[in-house]
Amino acid sequence: MKAEADSTYFPVKSNNITAIMGAFETEVELLKARLENKQEKRIEGIRFYTGKLNDLPVVLTRAGIGKVNSALTTALLLEHFRPKQVLFTGIAGAMNPTLRPGDIVIGKQVAHHDYGRQTPEGLLKRGTRNPYYFAENPVYFPVDSLLLVTTETASKKINLQSIGEYKPQIITGTIITGDVFMADTKVNAKLRKDFGADAVEMEGAAVAQICYQQKVPFIVIRSLSDSADDSAALDFQKYGKVAAENSAMLVLEVMKLLKK
Repeated sequence: MKAEADSTYFPVKSNNITAIMGAFETEVELLKARLENKQEKRIEGIRFYTGKLNDLPVVLTRAGIGKVNSALTTALLLEHFRPKQVLFTGIAGAMNPTLRPGDIVIGKQVAHHDYGRQTPEGLLKRGTRNPYYFAENPVYFPVDSLLLVTTETASKKINLQSIGEYKPQIITGTIITGDVFMADTKVNAKLRKDFGADAVEMEGAAVAQICYQQKVPFIVIRSLSDSADDSAALDFQKYGKVAAENSAMLVLEVMKLLKK
């Protein structure tokens, strides 16, 4: 039986501010350049930028690479800014074989792919545990339903940058997270089978877990830079910038709808 949450652990009151996070500088620089009345605040060495996007108050930050860095940044973000909602934007590797670099996956759910019990038969998926009562979290963290609908609506209103003659597509799917850059075709196929994943990255589930435990609405938006296979490193260098900008373009469209 799941223990009831103690309100002591949760923000008493959220501010009317939307938080936007990305792992790399390229994932947030487009948004930072469009901030009006931009101000910088450093907390424990991490830079947070406040201002307005499309007349909406936002706080923007680079989370850092990997689950520990992104969890730390998320915790500081929630503690000091108490955002109404959190949007994570950035790049990822494709797991769904129908997807290509430049495509976007809107996460309907996010999971850790490297958390569980390692057995001779493989990794047994288990939910993480919150630090309050040690109660087990779900394996798949569901994103906020309203943010999901808003993002899906926004996805129908934008034209993504093409890669060559290919016009990227946007789908809603499952995103998985682990502390490795995925560049292995065989491992990719196995994780795809085990988790039903469409994209893989290194931060989303950590951000999702913190937000889930603190009851803050969140969504993860990922544009694909590679296919998380044997050629992933080369593709990442080639397509990473365009992918990051496509993801940021979708966030800007989401912000227009959140204003209404």
